[in-house]
Amino acid sequence: MEGGSSPNLQLQQLPLATAAVSVQPHTDSFSYKENLIGALLAIFGHLVISIALNLQKYSHIRLAGSKDPRAYFKTKTWWCGLFLLVLGELGVFSSYAFAPLSLIVPLSAVSVIASAIIGIIFIKEKWKPKDFLSCGLAIVGTYLLITFGPNSHEKMTGENITRHLVSWPFLLYMLVEIIIFCLLLYFYKEKNANYIVVILLLVALLGSMTVVTVKAVAGMIVVSIQGNLQLDYPIFYIMLVCMIATAIFQATFLAQASQLYDSSQIASIGYILSTTVAITAGATFYLDFTGEDVLHICMFALGCLIAFLGVFLITRNRKKSVPFEPYISMDAMPGMLNMHDKGIAVQPDLKASFSYGALENNDNMPEIYTPATLPIVQEQHGSKGVSVPPYRVLEHSKKE
Repeated sequence: MEGGSSPNLQLQQLPLATAAVSVQPHTDSFSYKENLIGALLAIFGHLVISIALNLQKYSHIRLAGSKDPRAYFKTKTWWCGLFLLVLGELGVFSSYAFAPLSLIVPLSAVSVIASAIIGIIFIKEKWKPKDFLSCGLAIVGTYLLITFGPNSHEKMTGENITRHLVSWPFLLYMLVEIIIFCLLLYFYKEKNANYIVVILLLVALLGSMTVVTVKAVAGMIVVSIQGNLQLDYPIFYIMLVCMIATAIFQATFLAQASQLYDSSQIASIGYILSTTVAITAGATFYLDFTGEDVLHICMFALGCLIAFLGVFLITRNRKKSVPFEPYISMDAMPGMLNMHDKGIAVQPDLKASFSYGALENNDNMPEIYTPATLPIVQEQHGSKGVSVPPYRVLEHSKKE
């Protein structure tokens, strides 16, 4: 009896053991350890990037305030900043391999916060009490993002990425994004709609594809390092080419925006638009919020809003200083081109947003824009055969 019943007991226990084995990977994949590693890598990368940019800024300021004839790229400070910049970008790049895309993208607010604090300490930038409130809001938003961020994880293998790429939610999202991008590009190029929102929306749409491909490339590299080679999949090289191409076009539109608008406006509006579009792309492609409860999603959205408000207030309070530009009239100099000669602009073109020195811009005061000229007297000679210069500058001599 006992010998016959023991095999039955063993057979009944086998399904329980196999069920326990199948549940274990599910619980490990949703652990917070990878989220913490990815978040820490992203924060470290953005901090190092902020230090690098401020080091390069310090190098430019130091050369401008001294008589050193060297170029900026010949100084050790600038090269140290470049090295730290590359190190920080590598940190941010590797963070996408561990944490969900929707968690990593909003953490770029750390770079704005760190740049503001470093500017106060080292570059002696002036701050007001409301600037500290703006920094506090951004820090609170970042804390909520890390605490209530999505916790979905999966191995970035070639099969998984290919499956996500041909899924109908992502194909529908790509169709909508391509239509919006083409419409914005048409209005920007053909209708001259050079609005900052239009340009930065183009940047955000390209940036969403950049971060999607960055996560795929970084994840496949990490999986390959762990022993499961993924570099022989064609999808890896497709994602790599898309990552480089979208990053180049994104930098092109950003350069065009920087020529038209202030960098603080680009930083705040660009952060808000790029983060929103990138989170949407991550939720569609990688299904970041699958299995998340409503409370976590609402708190994550609240953290995004608070971080948006903090970054907007930080960049809004940092006004761009207008350097002094001498305004010299060319009318009194023979042979010199005037700004009205043949439409060639030699002197600075005064726009509505230009303020000259300490003078406030006022459209009701046209005399501000009138160039100061030297006293001019035309010489008159009796002889007709002698060529006469058209102008003569008066020289005032001191009477003895």
